[in-house]
Amino acid sequence: MVARRTTGLVAGMVLLVEAVGFVVVHGVLATAVGGQRMSMADLDPDAMVAGTWAMGGAMGLFLALCGVALLVVAVRDRAPGRAARVLLIACAVTHGVLGALAVGLVGWGAFAFMMVVLGLVVLSLLAYAPDVIAREAAEPRPPATGPAPV
Repeated sequence: MVARRTTGLVAGMVLLVEAVGFVVVHGVLATAVGGQRMSMADLDPDAMVAGTWAMGGAMGLFLALCGVALLVVAVRDRAPGRAARVLLIACAVTHGVLGALAVGLVGWGAFAFMMVVLGLVVLSLLAYAPDVIAREAAEPRPPATGPAPV
């Protein structure tokens, strides 16, 4: 199917670009906090700078990993494995939560972007779902042991 492969490629590339964006935004925030020696509730400004860089790097790495997983799925044109599926579901949930937070903190444009990415990830997961269902249906199952239905 061309549509699911294209969706996976687009979603993977968008996640890779988003990963770079997260690192850049956190880098700008860390530089601003460090340059002005800001402190909130007597927190050490150096700890705030380090925490901002760490969060940007961790989120960027997570999004890049999700993007690479989607690109691999799209290039192979096969359903993701169990670990990749869990990773992509976590990515979708993360985008849903961040989208809800973005409305109040950033605005409706950020919310719309997060929902588009959420839609791409979910669409990619659903596009490859029939392969998983067909493969599981083809596997023989042992007979069920238990009480007979009434």
